[in-house]
Amino acid sequence: MRRAIEEAGRAALAGDVPVGAVVLGPDGAVLATGHNEREATGDPTAHAEVLALRRAAGAHGQWRLTGCTLVVTLEPCVMCAGALVQSRVDRLVFGAADEKAGAVGSLWDLVRDRRLNHRPEVVRGVLAEECADQLTRFFRDRAAP
Repeated sequence: MRRAIEEAGRAALAGDVPVGAVVLGPDGAVLATGHNEREATGDPTAHAEVLALRRAAGAHGQWRLTGCTLVVTLEPCVMCAGALVQSRVDRLVFGAADEKAGAVGSLWDLVRDRRLNHRPEVVRGVLAEECADQLTRFFRDRAAP
């Protein structure tokens, strides 16, 4: 999670919402990282999770990320939750809950929907306070005159 927090800091420096993600391979080694790049790229799908999953698939040599873990600082939204289900990630670890857009238990619980063919293990709340503080500082600083 510390590596994901570092990635989130890179997003903040670029003026984007500080969310960072890391994909760990089956052996626990870092396959790929990502942070929000929507502002930098003008791409609404450039969320940390999507970018990390794309890069991990490239490094892994296939789109099925079986045995891999996605670590992200903020509870994934519907788009990102769908992407991690589709990529067959075995485990999701996230920090702060997202009461406004979270799709892993806050508003929806897409990743554990029994109608889907793949349901990753979910570990929530890892370094949650630190992840939430990073987001709070970002939005507080943007609102300051």
